[in-house]
Amino acid sequence: MKLDGLAAVVTGGASGLGGATVRMLAENGAKVTIFDLDEKRGTETAREVGGRYIAVDVTDKGSIEQGLEQAEQSHGVARILVNCAGIAPVGRVVDKSGAPHDIALFRKAVEVNLIGTFNMLSVFAARLSSADVLGEERGVVINTASVAAYDGQIGQCAYAASKGGVVALTLPAARDLAKSQIRVMTIAPGIFITPMLTGLPQAAQDSLGQQVPHPSRLGQPDEYASLVKAIIDNPMLNGEVIRLDGAIRMAPR
Repeated sequence: MKLDGLAAVVTGGASGLGGATVRMLAENGAKVTIFDLDEKRGTETAREVGGRYIAVDVTDKGSIEQGLEQAEQSHGVARILVNCAGIAPVGRVVDKSGAPHDIALFRKAVEVNLIGTFNMLSVFAARLSSADVLGEERGVVINTASVAAYDGQIGQCAYAASKGGVVALTLPAARDLAKSQIRVMTIAPGIFITPMLTGLPQAAQDSLGQQVPHPSRLGQPDEYASLVKAIIDNPMLNGEVIRLDGAIRMAPR
């Protein structure tokens, strides 16, 4: 699938991995719409690439439907969806005071990271399934999991469980949507430079990077975006989760 002239939607596209993906898509001729709740960054990024920003809550089906309708009015039927929206809460099963995990925090992680991802995928695919086929396919959905789905650390139960769900839905979603010629893939990034990490002291960032076997550094958002492009380009990539992590396997803490 060639990007030039195609419409694409990126959730969490205001910054970080999503922001880099938005820029990559625009540089390759795609017409990009950003779905994000960060209005300031979303508007700035959309202006930078000549795209469109729409405030969309991925946990709300009505918000998604409205956002996709507006995006289609501007750019035509979106053929590409990249799900980058997510949160990374921290909490132990039993905290230091002996209290159980905040179940509302756990529920929020699942609601945004897992249900939000599936909500976007399902509503997007329902709209796309009636569009014309371009060559061998109608389009592709690329979700974002995390190496935490496999190597969850202490304090990451909510995050790891939500991302593990994204990993698990990849193959059945791809099989389900094969009849509509829509591919489904997932990227599981390791430790990447994101707004959350850049808030840490440089020494802490360097220490995290040194844990990566090779290359021994933090991942760059444009390296994530590069893999997104490779997935879009290759029609045989379907129903798979790709770890993008420099061979890291996370320690317990």
